[in-house]
Parts: sequence; structure tokens; C-alpha cells
Amino acid sequence: MTIIGKHIRMERIMDRKTGRTLIVPLDHGVSVGPIHGITDIKKTVAQIAEGGANAIVEHKGLVGAGHRRGGSDIGLIVHLSASTSLSVYPHSKTLVCSVEEALKLGADAVSIHVNIGNGQEKEMLNDFGRVSYESRNWGIPLLVMMYPRGEKIKDEYDVEVVKHAARVGCEMGADIVKVSYTGSPESFAKVVEGCTVPVVIAGGAKMDSDRDILEMVKGSIEAGGAGVSIGRNVFQHDNPTLMVKAMAAILFDNASVEDALKILT
Repeated sequence: MTIIGKHIRMERIMDRKTGRTLIVPLDHGVSVGPIHGITDIKKTVAQIAEGGANAIVEHKGLVGAGHRRGGSDIGLIVHLSASTSLSVYPHSKTLVCSVEEALKLGADAVSIHVNIGNGQEKEMLNDFGRVSYESRNWGIPLLVMMYPRGEKIKDEYDVEVVKHAARVGCEMGADIVKVSYTGSPESFAKVVEGCTVPVVIAGGAKMDSDRDILEMVKGSIEAGGAGVSIGRNVFQHDNPTLMVKAMAAILFDNASVEDALKILT
């Protein structure tokens, strides 16, 4: 029966026709504080939902603050792990919420962040294994943010380490794997090829160019990616609603970058 539950919940965070997803993470407050775009979380969630995003990612304490009465529906992914930029070990993520607690909050899915290639990898992989088991036991989808970050990583965007990270994610039980874009459809295709579950891209730091953002989204889809999980390049945009609509046009309607850019003008 848990398999049925997982399928139902997956449909709440992914587009049924294309099998793709547009997720906007809003979990940055724990790691870097109340940065521009997430100070008024209720307003931000409403803008993102209006644009047509499939889901948002929030820590448990924001679920109530971002709750809306009325407006467009949007899926809820509760983030289970955290660290802060003030820590001496900022790459070391620790569990701060459980799968059961997330379900009680109304989550459609849960997510965790795992960094490999650093001294705390062992603990994070152990947490991953436990969350993977609990997610399967409860029948809830698991999104895992997999990044090669730490003292052993020279270039976290190198295709070899990114595809390794993605493979770790699927082998340990993720239902969706989130990784960094490797810079081109050709290189990112190698990441997708080596992962047995849907792969979505992160947005990274705030970009100066709308075209660059949309070309990254388009390139990931051309490579076989399953969508995006982009935060700052959405919620820090001058018009988050239109940016979501532009991305959605590429993801769900196969629009060109040029057509998507017209949405923003």
C-alpha cells in the first residue's frame, strides 16, 4: 500500500503529462539567514504558486508561515537536514526533522542535503540511509540534494564528480536527485545516463542574466533532465511569478529560450 501512497504523492510534485517538475526551494534561511526574497515567505509562496510551480521546499518551521488560504495549489516538500554558514563545518548537514513529523505537517514529499567528498560524508550517508528507509516505509517521495563539496573536491561542477554524486543518490534510494548543472547538454547527459531516477538541476547563486538561467534550464531538459529545483534565481528575481512561468514554458510546453524570454518582457 505504501507504493500507492508514494505514486499519489509524486503526482502532487510532478507534472503528470511530462513527468517533469518545477520546484522552488525556500530553505535558505537556515543556511544563510533571511536573505532578500524570503523575508516575507507568505508573499513569496503566493508568487511562486501563481507562476505554476509544482512544489516548494521549506523547513518545518516555515510550513505554517507560508500556508495560504485560497490561490493556486502547490506541493509541499519538507526539508529534513540543515547546517549554517556560520558553522566551522558548513558542509556537514545534520537531521533536524523526521519523515513522520513532515507527514504530520502535510508534506507531499521530503528532502535531505548530502555533501560527498568531505570529512563528514560518513555521517551524512548514514542519515541518508535512515531517511531512505523511513521514506519507503511511510510511502513518501524522497528528494535528495547531492553535491560533491569538501576538501577532496577540486571542482564541484566537474561532470565526473557530479555524475558520481547523482549515482550515489539513486543507489541509496532517492526518488528524485538534485545536482548542479555541469555547463552543457552534452556533459549533463552523462549525469542523467548514470542515474536511474529523475534528475533535476540546482540554480546556484543568483545570476545576472535571465537568458543564462533559461538556457541552463533548456540545456538540462535537452540532456534528459526531469526539471529544476531553483531557488534564488526565482525568489530573488524582480518578478518571481513571471520567472516561474518562463521556466514552466520550457519544461512543460517545450518552449524555446527566446519564447520563454518573451514572457519576462
